[in-house]
Amino acid sequence: MADTVLYEVSDGLATITLNRPEAMNAMNVAAKVALRDAAETAAADPAVRAVLLTAAGDRAFCVGQDLKEHVGLLMADQESGTSETMNTVRDHYNPIVRALTGMRKPVVAAVNGVAAGAGFGFALAADYRVVADTASFNTSFAGVALTADSGVSWTLPRLVGASRASDLLLFPRSISAQEAYELGIVNRLVPAADLAAEAEKVARKLAEGPTVAYAALKESLAYGADHSLTEALGKEEELQNLAGASEDHTIAVRAFIAKEKPKYLGR
Repeated sequence: MADTVLYEVSDGLATITLNRPEAMNAMNVAAKVALRDAAETAAADPAVRAVLLTAAGDRAFCVGQDLKEHVGLLMADQESGTSETMNTVRDHYNPIVRALTGMRKPVVAAVNGVAAGAGFGFALAADYRVVADTASFNTSFAGVALTADSGVSWTLPRLVGASRASDLLLFPRSISAQEAYELGIVNRLVPAADLAAEAEKVARKLAEGPTVAYAALKESLAYGADHSLTEALGKEEELQNLAGASEDHTIAVRAFIAKEKPKYLGR
């Protein structure tokens, strides 16, 4: 059986590929474990300076939970009087999203098709979304009598506002790539035929960039989302001192003075 998630590192870029195209990249237990492990590996590897999260096939990025497997596990729980199945949020989805949002390097999601439920959450957890014009998004959770997971309750309202997030969660529907772009969910909208090349171009540019500064930007944005201006200013001061002490800052300043393109080391 093919690996449910593929992992490859090349020139500082880790590419994580969801690899169940026959199931629209739905997340069975094996895929959830593999994605969690891949994301945590990329986060911990100092040789990785950016991550590209992509998916095999052309129909779906990820449609979320594999409901065929899920219903069998639920029935087994009922027979045994346990509730182990829903521990997947604690054991899989939460660690995946923490790794994607918390890693000190940028994450690019290349959304090639349907991104629904947890798949939508994984896309939102990325720092930058390159999306095919044929793709679509759907919160899906309420449609199967579930609440939001995979960080959607945190990421979605920060992108589209609380009112629109409530609408999209309470009344799940397919959101076209164009509408998602207009809502602020999509960073870069491209023709489907150009998605792979464009997403890799973006990710490789980030992998060649000032990694310490990118990490500080991620932390600053996350911190500023739920702290006061005074607190955010203090965090900016702390992180600017960190970035200013990096080798890449010195490289950038020297290159600017010499009117050359900087070649960052990622430290």
